[in-house]
Amino acid sequence: MPPATQKVTLHALRQMKREHRKIVAVGLYDFQMAQIVDRSGVDIVSVGDSVGPNMWGLASEHDVTLEQMLLVCTAVGRGVTRALVSCDFPGRVLDEGVDAVIRAARRLVDEGGADVVKVDGLADSPEVVEALAQAGVPVFAQLGPSTRLKPDTTTLDVERWVAAAKRLESAGAVMLNFTHSGPVAGPAVVQAVSIPVLGGLGGGPWLDGRIRVIGNAIGYLARALDDDVERYANVARITSDAIAEYADDVRGGRQVKGEPT
Repeated sequence: MPPATQKVTLHALRQMKREHRKIVAVGLYDFQMAQIVDRSGVDIVSVGDSVGPNMWGLASEHDVTLEQMLLVCTAVGRGVTRALVSCDFPGRVLDEGVDAVIRAARRLVDEGGADVVKVDGLADSPEVVEALAQAGVPVFAQLGPSTRLKPDTTTLDVERWVAAAKRLESAGAVMLNFTHSGPVAGPAVVQAVSIPVLGGLGGGPWLDGRIRVIGNAIGYLARALDDDVERYANVARITSDAIAEYADDVRGGRQVKGEPT
């Protein structure tokens, strides 16, 4: 059965939550991969600021600028026709005040083509979500601890994250990314809010859906050459073998593959 072709909307994602149908989100950074995942039928394409360390060799996500995010969001958006496009908000702009945040977010929507803007570290900053919502910017708000919450998570911890999720929903967030949620707090937050709750780092099947950077899922990054992480493929190793074969053909004086006919 071919994937659906109807454009994914926030309304459709809420309906999926109500019907207990899992939402599939992938993180990526380029036009070609955007075309592939869109044709595969994913629901959300998330353009992450992890493009900095993963693709450009920057020290951290915080080094990525607004102009760089605009560039990569625009490229990905050109490759997507069906999925909802989420673009990460550059964290360094959060230090410049609410007016600067609103201007930057509007550029990600108007120039970058984002359907929603994902903003990290907002568990204690619902006023930022409220300001963006009032400015007409749909906010995908990220919250969660730095490491996965354990099965023996205390009632107080669960109540803390439930309260934070409710504050963000009340402020106008359209989706939540609950990182490291764990199997206790995760389901509690899902039940507490009416908006979709997805999980990237340390998420799990107890949430409304999952986000996975496609480079990690299919072994596209160079580190997959040497590790033993379970993946859906290991593109890095396949590519390395293919390059070695190409080099052998060149050095052996044979015609190379892949040239247009």
